[in-house]
Amino acid sequence: MSHPVIVEICVDSTESALAAERGGAHRVELCGDLLEGGITPSAGLIETVRKKVRIAVHVIIRPRGGDFCYTSDEFDSMKRDVLTAKQLGADGVVFGILKEDGHIDTARTRALVELARPLSSTFHRAFDMSVDLNQALEDVIHSGVNRVLTSGGEQNAEDGIPTVARLVATAKNRVAIMVGGGIRETNVCHILRETGAREIHANVGHSVPSPMMYRNNKISLGAIKGSEYQRVVVLQDRVRKLLDAASTGSLHVAAPPAMPFREKHTEP
Repeated sequence: MSHPVIVEICVDSTESALAAERGGAHRVELCGDLLEGGITPSAGLIETVRKKVRIAVHVIIRPRGGDFCYTSDEFDSMKRDVLTAKQLGADGVVFGILKEDGHIDTARTRALVELARPLSSTFHRAFDMSVDLNQALEDVIHSGVNRVLTSGGEQNAEDGIPTVARLVATAKNRVAIMVGGGIRETNVCHILRETGAREIHANVGHSVPSPMMYRNNKISLGAIKGSEYQRVVVLQDRVRKLLDAASTGSLHVAAPPAMPFREKHTEP
């Protein structure tokens, strides 16, 4: 008997969160600044998205772009952000912390897990940046997280299929393995079948032009020239196509919740 597939969509706006919900997603990972790979969103955005959508909202806890080795002040900010997300009604938090040597910072990871309870906790793709994925898996399990987001240590999940499959087998349901990185409707069914994963994370954003009629093309305030006059949004039909593709064959996708989605925390 096959198990339902849970689909998580990465979003950075209320508009995208609503599109993900309408497209059938089961939860969203709410971020700020996806050009940096996602950082902690503002309290205002968390509160607005939580009021607008019924599906689960998992908030990324990442104080800055760059690496995942944080100072004591940055870690204090992460703890405060966990409490803020919790207070504003998030269903889960997403974070990843490494030591200088590339191993999982288990002490800090456990501290955030405990602080977040009873919210669900996900260790994000900082996992893929660790020095030893096998050891990293055991470390995050012992830290008490509910799931690990991974591409198998590769840029794209399709290239990491053998590693993800091994991680799924090794985890033995002690932690959920959520596969992400280049997930599309053209490869999702193959990835799910080959890895045995039952949770997927996808960024299906589409670039749209700014409505601004006046543009000062002499100035660029962001790292990417011209980024002020375009933005990325999630399209409902792309989410639906992803879900439809994931349900092909023996796999089936869990029905979207009719009531507000609240995950139960499983004690480690």
